[in-house]
Amino acid sequence: MDLALGERAFLITGGTDGLGLALARRLVSEGARVAVCGRDATRLARAQELLGARALCVEADVTRIGDLEEFVAAARDRFGRLDGVVNNAGRSAGSLVASSSDDQWREDYELKVLAALRMARATVDDLVATGGSILNVLAIMARTPGVGSTPTSASRAAGLALTKALAGEMGPRGVRVNAVLIGLIESGQWVRRAHDAGVDLDTFYANLATSSSVPLGRVGRAEEFADLASFLLSARASYVTGVGVSLDGGLSPVI
Repeated sequence: MDLALGERAFLITGGTDGLGLALARRLVSEGARVAVCGRDATRLARAQELLGARALCVEADVTRIGDLEEFVAAARDRFGRLDGVVNNAGRSAGSLVASSSDDQWREDYELKVLAALRMARATVDDLVATGGSILNVLAIMARTPGVGSTPTSASRAAGLALTKALAGEMGPRGVRVNAVLIGLIESGQWVRRAHDAGVDLDTFYANLATSSSVPLGRVGRAEEFADLASFLLSARASYVTGVGVSLDGGLSPVI
């Protein structure tokens, strides 16, 4: 299927590693242009090398309003248009409510909720002009929070509510807003955990899928996320908005 992404321009936060980088590579392979941001200079340099001349890699911390605004401005100046925004920046933060701190909650909401909100504000006019879309990368725990999953499960639930509210607000202006709720998917975070544990990555993923009882029996691939996300960003999904699609191998107990 031709996704008709040629010469379209997309922003991806947290795009220098894992899911974000996989999506950036897929979009570039479809002829699109991408701007990605991250905080690690080494990963930024590697991403630029992998993505090539069709990409703009910017060092930015999306929890800092100035950094976020400069990232958007740099992409707008480079590409002359913005067709989609992917709010992917995030990290796992799980603890018991009783032992968690206010700072943990503030930091998590700044990174996962307020950054996405500010990105929508900063790009709305651009997306209206191109009939673009927003994609929020969330997690299945937004719908099925477990013990010890906060503040991430709470911030992801807020992200799901934001997705639905924005879809209703921006739909009349021609902008679609969707979310992908991931389960256990390959990512840089898991790679680092396997390394820290001194476990072979394939073995780590196999054990993770088994211990979590994933119905399909394996951890998802980053490329599978990239396939779904690319479709939702494309005009082929022109009548899809306000939805949260689970990508989890059947792991979530709810639809």
